[in-house]
Amino acid sequence: MQNEPNTAQTPFRIDVADRVKRLPPYLFGKINALKYQKRRAGVDVIDLGMGNPTDVPDPMVIDKLCEAARDERNHRYSVSNGLHNLRREVSLRYAKRHGVQLDPESEVLAGLGSKELFSHMCLALLGPGDTAVVPAPSFPIHVYAVALASGNVISLDCTRPDRFLANVAEMAEHLYPRPKVLIINYPHNPTTTVIERDFFVDVVALAKKHGFMVIHDFAYGDVCFDGYQAPSFLSVPGAKDVGVETTTMSKGYNMAGWRLGFCAGNAEMVRALATIKGYYDYGIFQAVQIAAIIALRHCDDLVGRQALEYQKRRDVLVDGLRRIGWELESPKASMFVWAKYPAEWRQRLGSIDFAMKLLEEAEVAVSPGRGFGELGEGYLRLALVENEHRLRQAVRQIGRCLRGEKAAG
Repeated sequence: MQNEPNTAQTPFRIDVADRVKRLPPYLFGKINALKYQKRRAGVDVIDLGMGNPTDVPDPMVIDKLCEAARDERNHRYSVSNGLHNLRREVSLRYAKRHGVQLDPESEVLAGLGSKELFSHMCLALLGPGDTAVVPAPSFPIHVYAVALASGNVISLDCTRPDRFLANVAEMAEHLYPRPKVLIINYPHNPTTTVIERDFFVDVVALAKKHGFMVIHDFAYGDVCFDGYQAPSFLSVPGAKDVGVETTTMSKGYNMAGWRLGFCAGNAEMVRALATIKGYYDYGIFQAVQIAAIIALRHCDDLVGRQALEYQKRRDVLVDGLRRIGWELESPKASMFVWAKYPAEWRQRLGSIDFAMKLLEEAEVAVSPGRGFGELGEGYLRLALVENEHRLRQAVRQIGRCLRGEKAAG
């Protein structure tokens, strides 16, 4: 009998792809692990860390989902680019809200939220040796979708939009090979920076001059305050020649867990994305798409009411943090507050350790600015996902925590 190899001392090795090895440790991992432990222990953590909407869709949308789910025809595979009637409603909304004319057949595609669409668009456009310019501080997927597509990342500070564009122009003039894609995101996550429509005029001019494509992540376009209206990239003449825009139903329509978003704009870029998605998935559950048609058709009032709700929460949180000595601007859009925590604490603790302190001692979870790159250090991102009472309580607990530490010191 032939001797079998002795494998006891040589365990089988799993060698994952380099693209996975290149991903850094998840910087929010420690915070999420501690949050989970506290909740398992029965601690009532006020969670302002993740921008995870806690409000619900309009009842008519939920009713339509239930009705459509009972129809046996809706349990088959769906088309990977989205139902025609859904894409038509997206086109109609763009026309009504932004004055943009879109062909629902070739210029609109539905996907599993803007994050998925953005990631697969990077896969459709970028490969080894290609470079993308990314806004900084950076929402993680803006960096790592490029990395997963084997592209190179150049991060530029986007908090001063005019300076950002000047740096983009300089990069395009002097870098060889030139950047292939410019990624922009206004209203910006995490910093809440906003722009006016003229900014996009300059973006289109630069893209045409230097030959790069544009992806605009417009996830927070529905959540605007104090009369500000976030402009659509596609509303600028020539935008469809150079780029696309991704949107979502997660924020304005409170359909976060439904996983539904859209990519619209340049037909060739949309076609490339459709090709990638055709290999990866069979589309969104049809009942979700049918319910979303009702939301787009009848629930614009909800979008406005939800923005007002976030505005009230913003006022509570901003006023409360200012009272305990924090430096921050009141955001004009998005569902976050981007706060510079007090200088005496910045000198002692980095943002990750400071966020851990708030979670351990104040029982409030926040996102450390360092999780969005080096330019986020010294800041925290706080999500407006709790009600006003809970936000006031969070401020009280943070204040008590920091006063207690001062007394101990």
